[in-house]
Amino acid sequence: MRRGSWRVRILIGLAIVAFAFVRRCSNQEENPYTGRTQNINMTAEQEIAIGLQSAPEMAQQHGGLYPDERMQALVDAVGNKLVQKSLARETPYPYEFHLLADDKTINAFALPGGQIFITYALFSQLNEPQLAGVLGHEIGHVIGRHSAERIAESNFWQTLATGASVGGDMGNLVAGIGQNTLLKNGRGDELESDELGVLFMIQSGYDPYEMIAVMEILKAAAGPNRVPEFQSTHPDPENRIDKIKEAIQQYSGR
Repeated sequence: MRRGSWRVRILIGLAIVAFAFVRRCSNQEENPYTGRTQNINMTAEQEIAIGLQSAPEMAQQHGGLYPDERMQALVDAVGNKLVQKSLARETPYPYEFHLLADDKTINAFALPGGQIFITYALFSQLNEPQLAGVLGHEIGHVIGRHSAERIAESNFWQTLATGASVGGDMGNLVAGIGQNTLLKNGRGDELESDELGVLFMIQSGYDPYEMIAVMEILKAAAGPNRVPEFQSTHPDPENRIDKIKEAIQQYSGR
């Protein structure tokens, strides 16, 4: 390839990379509930719309909603108590809690904007304080705007990879760095949500040490062949337990 063509490619690649950084800087904002500066490229209203649109499909993937209204009422009661007793009540998100019929998959998750799910497989192993710990953790994801942040960060690294590919055939290298960064940030999200979950439990009158029992349940569910932490978006349960104990000490002094 002629030298002139290489120069054009490099200039275009640099322009794409510069655009990615400028856009990322313009998207920086402080989360008013956590105090953390984040890269966010959507509004709370957009988060809510995404969550509401995605909720039916997510429920369908887990066998729909669990048909027992009494159990759903318990999930609603615990979730709403956590919201009303914490800073979650100050956020613009319409929190809704869904008990899924899936009795095989031990899981709970939150969509952007306040849609929170727990499978029956996990719910059936929890007492009320442990349920509060799980739901408090998921509320933490919503307040932390973790899904919105991951979307923005993914867009940033995709644009960087495109620029590196155009400018110097290094797109795969940059994409790999981005993937590792997103994994690390994902583990940070989990730890932040654990800390918020502990705070919400204390504020709502639940024993925060029950969150440690939840970690033991998750550890047992993962089994001996669980993915190493450096390959996972979730920290190892043992590391999470240490951080939970630190949060309990911070917020309750015991």
